[in-house]
Amino acid sequence: MTSRSLSASLNFVLLVCPIANVPAAGLSIHAQPPGQDREQTGSLPDIDRNETTRLPTVDVKASTAAPAVNALAAPTSVLDGISLDEVRASTLGQTVANIPGVQTTAFGQGAGRPVIRGLDGPRVAVLADGMGSGDVSAVSQDHGVSIEPFLADRIEILKGPAALLHGSGAIGGVVNVIDGRIPEQLPGSGSSGRVQAGLDSVSSGNTGAFRFDAGSGHLAFHADGLRRDDHDYTIPGAILPNSAVQTSTGALGGSWIDDWGYAGLAVSRYLNDYGNPAEPGHPAQGEPAVHLRMQQTRVEARGALTAPLPGLQRLEWNLGHVDYQHTEYEGELAGTLFTNRSREARLVANTQPWANWLGAFGLQFKQRELAAIGEESFIPSTRTHALGLFISARRDLGAVTTEFGARIDSQSSRPHGLIERSFDPLNLSASLVWRLDPVWHLTLNLDRAQRAPAEEELFAHGPHQASFSWEIGDPALVVETANQAEVGLHYHGNRLEAKASLYVNRYDDFIHLVDAGAFEEGLPVRHWTQRDALFRGGEVEATWHLASNASGHFDLRLWGDLVRATLGNGGGNVPRIPTGRLGSELRWHDDDWRASIGVTRYFSHDRIAINETPTAGFTLLSAHLAWSFLNTDRQSWEVFVDGSNLGNRLARLSTSLVKDEVPLPGRNFSVGVRGIF
Repeated sequence: MTSRSLSASLNFVLLVCPIANVPAAGLSIHAQPPGQDREQTGSLPDIDRNETTRLPTVDVKASTAAPAVNALAAPTSVLDGISLDEVRASTLGQTVANIPGVQTTAFGQGAGRPVIRGLDGPRVAVLADGMGSGDVSAVSQDHGVSIEPFLADRIEILKGPAALLHGSGAIGGVVNVIDGRIPEQLPGSGSSGRVQAGLDSVSSGNTGAFRFDAGSGHLAFHADGLRRDDHDYTIPGAILPNSAVQTSTGALGGSWIDDWGYAGLAVSRYLNDYGNPAEPGHPAQGEPAVHLRMQQTRVEARGALTAPLPGLQRLEWNLGHVDYQHTEYEGELAGTLFTNRSREARLVANTQPWANWLGAFGLQFKQRELAAIGEESFIPSTRTHALGLFISARRDLGAVTTEFGARIDSQSSRPHGLIERSFDPLNLSASLVWRLDPVWHLTLNLDRAQRAPAEEELFAHGPHQASFSWEIGDPALVVETANQAEVGLHYHGNRLEAKASLYVNRYDDFIHLVDAGAFEEGLPVRHWTQRDALFRGGEVEATWHLASNASGHFDLRLWGDLVRATLGNGGGNVPRIPTGRLGSELRWHDDDWRASIGVTRYFSHDRIAINETPTAGFTLLSAHLAWSFLNTDRQSWEVFVDGSNLGNRLARLSTSLVKDEVPLPGRNFSVGVRGIF
């Protein structure tokens, strides 16, 4: 079956499900305001982690985004608890890749960034507790994300334009990793912690991580750390050379917590050394392999004031400074050096309710100094400043809730030796939630979002080995504008939870690379240019609670997604668009055990762009088994076995620049122990 036949299948599901009283659905948990029930994540039933394994939970707070900003209708998914534990991977992209509408780039085990509804790079914001990651992963697919999924408490994914909260870099969506490094409340028992250690077969690798939180009086303390050592991984019939990764990261944080709010500080360090499997070299001929060494130091302060002024419910502030660099080595010979020094400040005020209105307003400042030094430095040193002001409001009208928001940014980029460019993106949003009855509700989102061109799109000029091209930017580029409409239908019953969504996104002046038909130093010359584009797609998901009896609890999850993207005026297809998928998962759990088995079909991708190759379809089989062997009031421990690609299929992702050289790992078994105390 191809993406064309999948498109017909999804259209049939979307039309038939409401008639048959079996609605299509999505993995969606909305960031609800206080007092609102949260939609369940994935296939997990309406239970918490204690009911499954009796593990004491570590309290974590969601992102600091104001509850009035797209809180109800926005297409948001959340991974936490068991749902997160079973999908943690060495890259953030792979960790979130099983959410409908979300896939990943793939550059081996060291680099993988989320792709949301066909958009990636500078269109998808990757955040740590609401602040930018501070790396250069948006510049190129071979650059890793400096956020560790194994230390996350919770991962929030906002699909569709999120520029209202986070600026023009979020025109395609947001992935926000909540790690709790700055405590916002005291541990309930004085201290708590978490440890995990595991081995995997596909790379003969091992990973160990810990987290510890303690508090006394008004002071709370946090510490965490991780060490990963994965060797070259296996693919069907071979070992993929130069695919090893070694990661070390850790953080210390603390807060003062009182009735007036809290204030805290955290310092973290991230080190990552990974091979580029697309450039394995030829050691026998004296050509060394290429690998990247990343290092980042992050300092962040955050706090909140409760009712600081009349009319204000809460005032939240964030300050962050990130010093990042990575060097691309050929053997032990240092090549290109990328550096990025960024500073960010954010202030959000939540208002008291007034005439059934609840609002928020704020400002955000960003500054970064990006530089590339070396023979493959295709971007000039550039300093970028951005200042944004935003406001939102929500009103509850009984069965209908409406939300409105607006944001204006001023952004300038000053490259060394070139003319400065300035932009003023404007973003507007409106949404509606209509609760048709206690189990059905309808959502509608309308967004107009603008994005300022990124540094590489404006000023690139030189060889970019990751894209196998000689890139030439265009300083005359203008802002690109996305006009999106999305409609969703939700069902929340005792036996069935379901969601379906359809969206259309029309881009004016979509920025993309085009082939110039020439070569420079053996690389095809490609220019950054603009043309209108059309993205459209859909996502469906349903979780059916089959049974709950003395034998345990049984749940079945079915899901699918599809996106199509074309350039206007006969420009053909947008390159590297995710293929359509259909998936299913059967889960079971009782007091001490849980198990699941899942199948995901990736359909073939043949609607390709110029110079893009087709991608064959494949099927991935996965399974999970866990046993909680020790449970007390103070601690709980479990052992687990996870299996992925159990059929050992050759799998290539259409979203990857190097899919033909770097397939996904083959059959893998991960075993380990996990404890919470």
